[in-house]
Amino acid sequence: MMGETVITGARIVLDDAVIAGSLKILDRQIASVDMGGTTVPGAIDVEGDYILPGLVDCHTDHLEKHVFPRAHVRWDMMRAVMAHDAQIIGGGVTTVFDSLCVGATEKNPERREILAPMIDALEFAGANNMLRAEHLVHLRCEITDDVTPELTEANIGRDIVRVLSVMEHVPGKRQSNDVGQYIERRMKESGKERAVVEREVRELLDRLEANAVDVRKDVIALGKRHGLPMFSHDDLTVEHVEMALAEGIRVAEFPVSLVAARAARQHSMLNVAGAPNMLRGGSQSGNVAVYDLLAEGLVDILASDYVPRSMLDCAFMVARERELGIELPEAVRMVTSAPARACGLEDRGEILPGLRADIIRVHLVDDFPVIRSVWRSGRIVN
Repeated sequence: MMGETVITGARIVLDDAVIAGSLKILDRQIASVDMGGTTVPGAIDVEGDYILPGLVDCHTDHLEKHVFPRAHVRWDMMRAVMAHDAQIIGGGVTTVFDSLCVGATEKNPERREILAPMIDALEFAGANNMLRAEHLVHLRCEITDDVTPELTEANIGRDIVRVLSVMEHVPGKRQSNDVGQYIERRMKESGKERAVVEREVRELLDRLEANAVDVRKDVIALGKRHGLPMFSHDDLTVEHVEMALAEGIRVAEFPVSLVAARAARQHSMLNVAGAPNMLRGGSQSGNVAVYDLLAEGLVDILASDYVPRSMLDCAFMVARERELGIELPEAVRMVTSAPARACGLEDRGEILPGLRADIIRVHLVDDFPVIRSVWRSGRIVN
């Protein structure tokens, strides 16, 4: 049993309010939350800093960037995992769903090979207390690769695997909906004439789409069999949303148009948006801006996508944008309790007695949130 920790002098961000108060941690859980200060000896005075729930990131593909820190340079897998973990906890994320690509793409053929070793390393590091955040796995399944069902089946039964999503990276579809840009890039890279490149692209698209329907069907069946929360990916049209609904999917991850996000909300699906999009002021791919989604009340969850600390920055930025009408508790819910519940975690994501004591202390410097301390399961880890 762990000892008692008392935190006082805090602005505590609850699910529906910010209170000036104190909280007590006992035996890895939040024991109490009280208004006002305390006279308990040894209490930690945070001097008006914010106390938030530890952030829950339902989607980051950042581990791959540590496995391949430079083009053609593959890093030691365990060292990659520990470097990744340091950035995760440094961003205030206490629970992360590492989104590992299942299946290869034209640009990333190595993804077939590195999937199992990444999961092996995460499992080993977690079992041996080498990590400060809790790492779970989100399998994001590329349906254009015909080996994706085999790779999914080989790994989906691991306890660390908790979420599955389906994605389709095809020029002219979903996220990359402008096939003309893709043709222009291929012409520039290859020096070939347009007619030649257009023929090659048609052949490529035919090949990628040949088995996509069956692969998607097989992957969805595996997700249902194992009872995992399932996400769609890069929905562009109403038809994409309706297909996901028919498959039993209830979370739309990174909708790339207002039309798709509106359709998802109409059907009571949850919308996940990328925090970097908001911080950058728009999509890197020219798709819908997260600001516009927030302005219509269409965002339920914010994920880091590819910048681990972006969720923390984004939550405070959203609350500062007065025209959005989103107060800090609602913004914090998007990076804590909402992703936790969407991923099937009921024991964390709020500062509430009886829940796991995953807590972060945040100090503001000129509106920039600075992590001062991180507790996971009641133990200080950063």
